[in-house]
Amino acid sequence: MVAVMAGRLEDRDIQGSLEGLNAIASAPWELRGGKLHKTFVFRDFVEAFRFMTGVALWAEKQDHHPEWSNVYNKVVIDLATHEVGGISERDFDLARRIERLA
Repeated sequence: MVAVMAGRLEDRDIQGSLEGLNAIASAPWELRGGKLHKTFVFRDFVEAFRFMTGVALWAEKQDHHPEWSNVYNKVVIDLATHEVGGISERDFDLARRIERLA
């Protein structure tokens, strides 16, 4: 199932959605460089890789992919919708899914 393209969110909508996301997050997401940003820390590389695999499978199904990096037990994620040049509801949908997978 591929999500319908969402438009770029206005700053006030981003702030409201960010507050809602952080209410369910294990640790807060933040805005950095015009993207949703968070670092996840796991027990070891295997746990981090398992998490990334789950995110990758969901992201591929939604055709909406994170910018991320991994070093040992840390996974750094940035989310933005390139097609709209900023943050869209698709990014918040993916961030909520990421929180459930973490």
